[in-house]
Amino acid sequence: MSAPVRRIAVAAAWPLVLAIAALTLTACGSRNPARPGIVAPRIEANPNDILFRAISLVGTPYRYGGNTPESGFDCSGLIGYIFSDVAGARLPRSAADIDRLVAPAVSRKELSGGDLVFFRDGGSVSHIGIYVGEGRFVHAPSRGGTVRLDALDGDYWRQHYSGAKRLIR
Repeated sequence: MSAPVRRIAVAAAWPLVLAIAALTLTACGSRNPARPGIVAPRIEANPNDILFRAISLVGTPYRYGGNTPESGFDCSGLIGYIFSDVAGARLPRSAADIDRLVAPAVSRKELSGGDLVFFRDGGSVSHIGIYVGEGRFVHAPSRGGTVRLDALDGDYWRQHYSGAKRLIR
């Protein structure tokens, strides 16, 4: 292709390039649609079995990305391990994705043992635990720590509480 013909072909393509760029920029500037929910697994387990397993793991070291008692746990790894071990249920790996599970929401007044409790620090859910009763929950809180029981009414947890869901039927 000669240079003049190539210039004409490139010049003819500019309107298409500009249209694609405009559409791309418009899409980037628009509000992102909400991420769709994830179908929750059907979990038929005795809530007490979930609670006993959760409490039995208190003292296990925290480890980012950990999901077994041998390797340690992060918050979502702990939840996934317990529900898999007790009920054979496979949950998403992150706290934010577990929050996206389509499951009944539970008010704070109606919390029951085995319910999942969620916390936000800014945008999306960043932490998760299992409610055990009497205003307390089991979770894997932070580096250098261990799986532990904490009160929902503790200053940090009360301020960052986002809600709860019931997966056990």
